[in-house]
Amino acid sequence: MTDRLRPIPPSEMTEAQRRAAQAVIEGPRGALYGPFVPLLRSPELLENAQRMGEYLRYRSAIGVRLSELAILVTARQWNQGVEWAIHAPIAAQVGVPPDVINAIARRERPEGMLVDESVVHDFCVELHQNKEVSDRTYGEAVALFGEQGVVDLMGLNGYYTFLAMVMNTARTEVPVSSAAPLPK
Repeated sequence: MTDRLRPIPPSEMTEAQRRAAQAVIEGPRGALYGPFVPLLRSPELLENAQRMGEYLRYRSAIGVRLSELAILVTARQWNQGVEWAIHAPIAAQVGVPPDVINAIARRERPEGMLVDESVVHDFCVELHQNKEVSDRTYGEAVALFGEQGVVDLMGLNGYYTFLAMVMNTARTEVPVSSAAPLPK
C-alpha cells in the first residue's frame, strides 16, 4: 500500500500551505506529520482541524489520560495504524495501563479499568458501534465529567474519526513506534 498524499516539498507549497504548515510546526506538535500531511492540500481545513485537535488533545475537560484512552478506542474502531502508533506510547506514558492498551488493540473490553476509564471506554465503543450512547453510559459520563466533559468526549471521538478517515483514505504511512502494530 502506498501513501497517496505524500509530503509536499516546501518549494512546491503555496503561501497558504506554508502558513498552515508553520502553524502546526510552531504549536505543541512541533512537526508536520500524520494526518496533517494529507490535510495540507486544504490549508484552511488543516488550520481549523489542528486548532480543534490541539484543544481536544492537550486541554479537554476530561484530561490528557482519558483523552488518550478515547483516541486509542477510536484508532482501534477505525483500524488506524498511524493514530495507534502515535498515541499508544503517549497513553502508556500518561498512565493508561499496558493491559488496557493491549485489550483495546485486541478489540476486547479491558478488565481492571478505573471507573473513569471504564466510562470513557464504554462511551466511545457505544458511540462508534451503535452510533449513539445508552442512557446509562451517558448518565455515568455526565456524573463524572459534567456536560462539558461529555461534549469534549464526543468531540474527541469525532475529531479522531475524521483524522482516521483522512489517513485511511490517504493511506498515510505508519511511523516507526514503540507500540506493537494493531492486529488485523
